[in-house]
Amino acid sequence: MSKKLIGYLVFFAVLVAAFYYFLFKGTDNWKVKLPQLSFVKPFMFRNQDGVPFTEKDMLGKVSVVEYFFTTCKGICPKMHVGMKGVYEAYKDNPDFMIVAHTCDPETDSVPRLKFYADSMKIDTKKWVLLTGRKDSLYQMARNSYLLDDPKNNFEKIEDQFIHTQFFALVDKSGKVRAQIYDGLKADELEKLKKDIGILLKEKATGNFVNGIFTNNPQ
Repeated sequence: MSKKLIGYLVFFAVLVAAFYYFLFKGTDNWKVKLPQLSFVKPFMFRNQDGVPFTEKDMLGKVSVVEYFFTTCKGICPKMHVGMKGVYEAYKDNPDFMIVAHTCDPETDSVPRLKFYADSMKIDTKKWVLLTGRKDSLYQMARNSYLLDDPKNNFEKIEDQFIHTQFFALVDKSGKVRAQIYDGLKADELEKLKKDIGILLKEKATGNFVNGIFTNNPQ
């Protein structure tokens, strides 16, 4: 092979490398991505202070989502032990939060959630407790966060009760990512912590449609 041909090949390789460098510079596109499972659909609930909380309050944050109820004596205390470890690991990061929805809104009023949050000694700017209409809460659990079977939506709402130990992970753009985590398994909690760290390094992505930010992958 002639030196001239080798020179051309080297020049071409450098050109291709430069092209990809400038194409991906300042983006996360070159990294292996955690898979997208779903996206957070619009909602409006109230937090432990009675303040409206919507999907827009999650944008720009990496959020861990759970469902619980304050009178639970079974798995909820065990789940909170695991979640407390996640909270302690990332509570000082301004781009992290935990979003906990009640699955018993008839009991878990705003004052009750406030009392419960105070008893947990948590920063409610980092660990938000939400209540609202039961059907809306349950639809979010099934259709956005994939924490329960959507087929259960066809049952009468008064006969439904979600009691799940699973957590969902939402990125800065409102996309449900990676996997659904079992909050009672130590190895999955460690995986959750690791995946939170990965998503915190990503930049928010999305599109504006008619002035509204959308994370709908369609």
